[in-house]
Amino acid sequence: MKIAKVINNNVISVYQEDKTELVIMGRGIAFKKKPGDPVDESRIEKVFALKNKQTSDNFKMLLREVPTELIVIVEEIIQYAKQNLGKLLNENIYLSLTDHINFALERHQKGIIIKNALLWETRQLYKEEFKIGLKMLEQIKQKLNVELPEDEAAFIAIHIINAEINGEMNTTIDITRFIQRIINIVKYHFRTEFDEDSLSYFRFITHLKFFAQRVLKGTHYEDNYDSLFMMIKEKHPESAACTEKINIYVEKEYGHKLTNEEMLYLTVHIERVVNR
Repeated sequence: MKIAKVINNNVISVYQEDKTELVIMGRGIAFKKKPGDPVDESRIEKVFALKNKQTSDNFKMLLREVPTELIVIVEEIIQYAKQNLGKLLNENIYLSLTDHINFALERHQKGIIIKNALLWETRQLYKEEFKIGLKMLEQIKQKLNVELPEDEAAFIAIHIINAEINGEMNTTIDITRFIQRIINIVKYHFRTEFDEDSLSYFRFITHLKFFAQRVLKGTHYEDNYDSLFMMIKEKHPESAACTEKINIYVEKEYGHKLTNEEMLYLTVHIERVVNR
């Protein structure tokens, strides 16, 4: 392998035979090196293969500004997230999460504290992603000797969620707020709290995530279950009444009128989460 670009003393890029660009990181890997020189493979610590050219270019620019130690932490957390969540993550997370944490460290150094308005919701609705956020804060404290607030764990979780659904950050925040409002409608209707460790609650939240995405995109289930919905409505009148409240709210706030099929699934999930 030969060096294509020297980004800094610790980062270079190379091109493979198929013209795919790799960003390679290692302490001193580019010291006194120039394009065309062979790569000292014994110094390679991390290799990033970003397929999107714009993402790759932006990432290389970011690497000029970000400490190597932080890049290592981010990369390890992304790999940890992939393994523990069992999901593919959009490669943009390398750019967005690195940039966010680097900025968070700069803010911390200046004594600027930013509260996360969705801390509680993120901690409750995205437990696994939030745990990964906490783990990253532990790594930053251990390796960089900087203790960031718990709010940052929620920000990290939102970046991971955003990479899971391959959307935009604003969409992730909108989905989180939407889910919390629906949960509140159910809580107030039944005057109850949920067992957030239960399987029924997990299923309910999973359903609401996809429900939220459909509402925000303006897409519907096809309306094929009119008779079945009427049967469920008669069998579970309180859950159906709660679903109707949600229908009124969603139509008023988002201009999305639920089909009978959507109300059927919502009623079944509400019945499960309330009574189990």
